[in-house]
Parts: sequence; C-alpha cells; structure tokens
Amino acid sequence: MKREFVIYVGSSDEQVQWGSNDDPNGILVKGKKYEVLREEVHAWHTKYILKDFPDKKFNSSSFKPVRIGEGWQEYHAE
Repeated sequence: MKREFVIYVGSSDEQVQWGSNDDPNGILVKGKKYEVLREEVHAWHTKYILKDFPDKKFNSSSFKPVRIGEGWQEYHAE
C-alpha cells in the first residue's frame, strides 16, 4: 500500500464548516507533515483521516501534498 503524506497549511472557519469537518486549529501544527490513513471522497470535497488522529475528519484543502522520495524539504507555513 502506498503511503500518502500531507502538510498542514492552516484552515479557515469556512473550510471547517464545509461538510462538517473537524476543526484542526489547536490540534494540528502548521508546517508539520502528517500521514493520511484514508480519504473520504464526497461530491464537492474530500476529507482526510490522519494516522495520528483516526477519529477526526479534516478538509483536504487545509493540506499540501508531499511526495516522499523527491527531496523532502520541510514546508514553512506563513
């Protein structure tokens, strides 16, 4: 199974409210890499369930994809 990683880039109230996502603010750290346990695809959005937080569903638009093996460099959120 291919492992997928993402970097949390921040989340707005609208991103949290769209599709009743869990609020990552105060839980996730901007610029930190997380492993995606699974994706939940809907008609207008996708939710990520992260390995470190298997009981939470976060809006995928709050993340940047990471390609492992292509010179991983830490992303610095502004």
